[in-house]
Amino acid sequence: MQPSEPAGPPRGTASAGPRRTAPAPQPIAAVVRTFRWSDHPATVGLWERTGRDAVPERELRAALEHGPELMVVADRADTGLVGAVLGTFDGRRGWIQRLAVLPEHRRGGVASALVGELEQRLAARGAPRVNLLVLPDNPEGLRFWQRRGYLPCPDVLCTKPLT
Repeated sequence: MQPSEPAGPPRGTASAGPRRTAPAPQPIAAVVRTFRWSDHPATVGLWERTGRDAVPERELRAALEHGPELMVVADRADTGLVGAVLGTFDGRRGWIQRLAVLPEHRRGGVASALVGELEQRLAARGAPRVNLLVLPDNPEGLRFWQRRGYLPCPDVLCTKPLT
């Protein structure tokens, strides 16, 4: 249940003036749906345009073999794919592996819609928690995840390529 008015400032702090409510979120102008292999070239282009390496096709196929519904895309009728997120489930935890939204479509709710859909799909598979990694050169990404309730962990995660 949500209050009818926003809460005032915490006790002992001054108000900056009259309270304002945040504007209602606008619906995104994209359809959020499950990835199809015909989306692969556009997804690779999306990852490249957002400055991240594309997930190698072999790795993507392996991930989707275990959870084909865990790759979600945002598709606009006028421009094609504008965002994508890849999730995996290891039987114990959900993982968000890759989130990308074209720069010109950021701050419009696309990333939140993609992640929200993926979180629902992971919960439906029985994941009690979702983990992800944020690269240290991505402070904007870290802020996005923190706004969604993801908390930084002090764990040190290391990676070793096996091939």
